[in-house]
Amino acid sequence: MLEEKNDNLQEADGKDGIEINDSATNDAIEISESEAPIENSVSDDAENDENVHQEALDVITNSNAEESEDETLKDRHDIPMQDYNTFSLDALVDELKKMVNLDKIMSVKDHIEEIKKAFLLQYHHLLEEKKEEFLASNPDPSEEFEYHLPLKLKFDEYYNIFREKRNAHFKHLQTNLKSNLENRLAIVEELKELINPQENIKDTLKHFNELRERWKNAGAIPKDKYNHVWNNYHFHVENFYDYLHLDREARDLDFKHNLELKQKIIARVEELVNDADVNKSFRELQDFHRIWKEEIGPVSKEHRDVIWNQFSELTKKIHDKREVLFESQRANEQQNLEVKKEIISKIEALGTEKVNSHSQWLVQIQKVEALRNEFFAAGKVPSEVNEETWATFKTAVRNFNAFKNSFYKDIKKDQNDNLNKKMALVAKAKDLQESTDFASTTPIMKQIQEEWKQIGHVPKKYSDKIWKEFKDACNHYFDKLKEHKSEENVEEVAAFDNKKAYLDTLRAFQLTGDHKTDLDAIKAHIETWKGFGKVPFSRRHIEGKFNKILDALFEKLSLSKKESEMMRFANRIDSLSDSNDTRKLDNEKIFIMRKIEEVQNEIFQLENNIQFFTNTKNAKKENSIVTEVRKNIAIHKESLEVWKDKLKQLRNLGQE
Repeated sequence: MLEEKNDNLQEADGKDGIEINDSATNDAIEISESEAPIENSVSDDAENDENVHQEALDVITNSNAEESEDETLKDRHDIPMQDYNTFSLDALVDELKKMVNLDKIMSVKDHIEEIKKAFLLQYHHLLEEKKEEFLASNPDPSEEFEYHLPLKLKFDEYYNIFREKRNAHFKHLQTNLKSNLENRLAIVEELKELINPQENIKDTLKHFNELRERWKNAGAIPKDKYNHVWNNYHFHVENFYDYLHLDREARDLDFKHNLELKQKIIARVEELVNDADVNKSFRELQDFHRIWKEEIGPVSKEHRDVIWNQFSELTKKIHDKREVLFESQRANEQQNLEVKKEIISKIEALGTEKVNSHSQWLVQIQKVEALRNEFFAAGKVPSEVNEETWATFKTAVRNFNAFKNSFYKDIKKDQNDNLNKKMALVAKAKDLQESTDFASTTPIMKQIQEEWKQIGHVPKKYSDKIWKEFKDACNHYFDKLKEHKSEENVEEVAAFDNKKAYLDTLRAFQLTGDHKTDLDAIKAHIETWKGFGKVPFSRRHIEGKFNKILDALFEKLSLSKKESEMMRFANRIDSLSDSNDTRKLDNEKIFIMRKIEEVQNEIFQLENNIQFFTNTKNAKKENSIVTEVRKNIAIHKESLEVWKDKLKQLRNLGQE
């Protein structure tokens, strides 16, 4: 029988093989065709067919041997093995936590090891990236790289629980395996001794049944001994039936019962051949092989080879369907490999695509991160190229990071320069934060804030610290300014009330007719008005009312246009100066400079026009036009002098 040929039974039982007395040997030894020596004339095809059958049987036997050693492994078939390479780090930790909480820890040991492999691949890849980033931003060799991922601590915690459970299980298992093996070998030895014609058959049969019962309850044995020990046991059980002169009727009934059980198994396996769920069929077939070998006794010699060959042929068919399924899976793995190669090529391309700004690099980094996630989600590749594919992926990502880091090394110098500039502004703000000269300090503090906005990024590890220092210094100063303005507000309200009352006095003012006396009186009113001080910003309309009264008085006073204009301007500038509104003063200066430029251009154009008319043949007829142009030039020059005096007055104000 095929199941008897899997082991060298002579080696198992000693040099002399199985001990059988001469009479039993002469009377009963028969060699079936399946056990006969294979002649040289057997074709290669037959030998290949035999190898394929044996391969299918070996797969079943090895799996049963493993589960025979540890019965908890049987439950592993009910837990699907997922492609953990497609899981994120968080998902892997959650899956590990779920697995280690199961009672039969060995049923998920393969799942846990796959989870561990997938987690460490991603974790080490992440660690390499963080280290490269650290080295790129910290060229100082004295600084040591450190990176802590909280998920890794959780993973280690759950994996240690698995190890403790696994070790406790192994310790308990190993204690029993050795004694169970010794017990089964002792039963085999006793079984060999049963073949003794001198003993009473009934006593022998009783002893045989006791041995079968002891064998059934003997427990698990090491998987590497499983096939050898079971074949040995079956060999001697069949010898007991074949070589001893037992009660033929009882033996035949037992043979018939065993045959019926094996025929039922074959009928069920014939159904499994057509079952669409190949993995489920294979697991059920595996159970049937265990029952066939471990629970059902032998059948008569005439049926022994036939029924085994039927079972073996059906086993091969299911095995072949399983191989087709594996081939399909391997085809999927090959497709996954092509997808991953394409992803790697895209990352390699991004590793050579030059960009020149931080915002563009952020886009590139997002692209690589998306490709990285696609790589992990692409699924398994053929095992023989898995390490090579992973190494190529890591190299592509590493090259991209190196390319990216070279850019940031170049801008790091600029960031350090920016840091120095901002630190200088921090020092300046701290020096001014206690100043009480609000009129001169406030514009400087505002200018410092504007300069801060214009300075670019600084190294990230310093940005929060220096920003807090700068903000605290500025806030400290402006809080003091606000407090000071609150104190001044009372004085401004009083100034408004005084100015409001003074307007009535001014409206009643009458000119005497003496130019100098009236001019001095108006100037005195202006000085009195200034002496009242600033008014609240929301009530500055009162200044407009005062200026209207002045304009009316200037009109009555018959001042020259220039003198009148300059007095009005002086009053207006004094108001702006008192309000400390440097922005409006600057705008006024810019406006006057533009007016000067416009008037000068106008004068230049008019002078060019005069030159044109004086050079014509009819110059005498054009005297009236020339005269008009010259008047305009004089007016513009007078206006120009006024604008220049205004500019001079503004500049003198800035020097005070």
